[in-house]
Amino acid sequence: MLSRLQVCVRPCVSVCRWAHTKEKGKALMLNPHTNKGMAFTLKERQILGLQGLLPPKIETQDIQAMRFQRNLRKMSDPLQKYIYLMGIQERNEKLFYRVLMEDIDALMPIVYTPTVGLACTQYGHIFRRPKGLFISIMDQGHIHSVLDNWPETNVKAVVVTDGERILGLGDLGVYGMGIPVGKLCLYTACAGIRPERCLPVCIDVGTDNETLLRDPFYMGLYQRRDRSQRYDDLIDEFMEAVVDKYGQDTLIQFEDFGNHNAFRFLKKYREKYCTFNDDIQGTAAVALAGLLATRRVVGKPITEHRVLFLGAGEAALGIANLIVMAMMEEGMSQADARKKIWMFDKYGLLEQGRHQSTDSNQEAFVHPSPGEVKSFLDAVNVIKPTAIIGVAGAGRLFTHDVIKAMGCLNERPIIFALSNPTAKAECTAEDAYSLTQGRCLFASGSPFGPVTLEDGSILIPGQGNNAYIFPVVSHSLTICIRVYISTHIFWNYAQTNQLTDEELSQGRLYPPLSKIREVSLQMAVKVVEYLYAKGMAFRYPEPLDKDAYVRSKVWNTNYESFLPEIYDWPGVSHSPLVD
Repeated sequence: MLSRLQVCVRPCVSVCRWAHTKEKGKALMLNPHTNKGMAFTLKERQILGLQGLLPPKIETQDIQAMRFQRNLRKMSDPLQKYIYLMGIQERNEKLFYRVLMEDIDALMPIVYTPTVGLACTQYGHIFRRPKGLFISIMDQGHIHSVLDNWPETNVKAVVVTDGERILGLGDLGVYGMGIPVGKLCLYTACAGIRPERCLPVCIDVGTDNETLLRDPFYMGLYQRRDRSQRYDDLIDEFMEAVVDKYGQDTLIQFEDFGNHNAFRFLKKYREKYCTFNDDIQGTAAVALAGLLATRRVVGKPITEHRVLFLGAGEAALGIANLIVMAMMEEGMSQADARKKIWMFDKYGLLEQGRHQSTDSNQEAFVHPSPGEVKSFLDAVNVIKPTAIIGVAGAGRLFTHDVIKAMGCLNERPIIFALSNPTAKAECTAEDAYSLTQGRCLFASGSPFGPVTLEDGSILIPGQGNNAYIFPVVSHSLTICIRVYISTHIFWNYAQTNQLTDEELSQGRLYPPLSKIREVSLQMAVKVVEYLYAKGMAFRYPEPLDKDAYVRSKVWNTNYESFLPEIYDWPGVSHSPLVD
């Protein structure tokens, strides 16, 4: 396959010649890396054995994209759009990414949250063809052999899930494969990482979802989750097999593991492998970036904030710990910084003496009781936070009374409803703005449309989307051959928010998604500069022009020619010499 040679620096005669001699005819059209549909030129059709296999018309990619976009506009159901988009990805990779990148505002909610959540719940019912690599606990002892079956040999980024905690939807087992597939779509669309270097993986150890265990269309093992030592041994084997096959610098992103396992594996592997957990660290970086952006409005340093979380799981703890680091960077002690953070979960406020036990990861944020707190509204009124951050995935728990209370306590209340998908968000943008008379600084995990207030002014809510972070992490770290990912790197990402003053005045706390490719590249440049300045990059010689270097690694969607290079041998005679 051509994709196996695209790691070379072009132009490269051998790449074109290899594609010409090894793949011809229908095989070129069946491979999404090489298929161009009716955009194959007449010479390509004649030389590569395609003549007659396509209609006579020779199309440009522009016409193909126009057809693609028109078909999408005819559809109103998000799930049907998802199925159509994924179908194009399976047939013509470059066309898929071109259309996705050109209309990222409209299509990211389809390939990623919130629609990808719906697609995961229906995964076995809408299944067309397999994507990614499925590894079950029955493959234990043979994972390297399973990896050998993956057709690409130069993988640099892996996104892996075990499906236990998919968005706010819970245990979806192998139906969770939609998440790694969607994440890696954004690796390419947002940061330009070559799609053939991305590997989505779903590890199947069973599911505790009773509905799926009785679903005839379920595609995984019909067994309850294996929580024994076999599970840990399987993940160990997987990690070792990945770096053995693809290299120690291969980035491995953990996605949507259960809370307990997410923290365990991050602690276990972070200093041994090039790995991070997006739910803990990616969410933290994007939330902190939004919080730091509010400083330009309220004029208050982060050390003066008091933050109350709804939820106390991996997302809340990841954000809280990064906020503590940010406060420490501004001179506050760790102990004092932690006192600024409060958490409220399904059992109530994290406070000393409560009947329900706390996880060891939560202990840093367990404080003496501030008074009687029976509800989240009580917590708001007693603690008087400047910011509330929802990551519980439990729906509309930022009630009207909670939002109004925040508006009474703060001139510019900060309200982040970060749970996904949209139905799980803690409140809507309209409620947040209207109930605070447009004064709140709002961000959400899933997209909400612009809100028109009573006075006619329009506010555009910011989407605290991890897509601002995880593609940049992969792009900047893999091109620098970074092995260990420190927490300070995520602190660095959070500080590189490219928000303009005009965008801030519109109500945004993040740049528009339409700018995400350029924003991602600018962030990657800053991180690459940081890595080299701190002696944390290992690709040498060090590039002098970091911006040019980062952009040179970006994959593009232009079609390539698969014709062999033909040239003359001037001055060469093929006749024998005559005395």
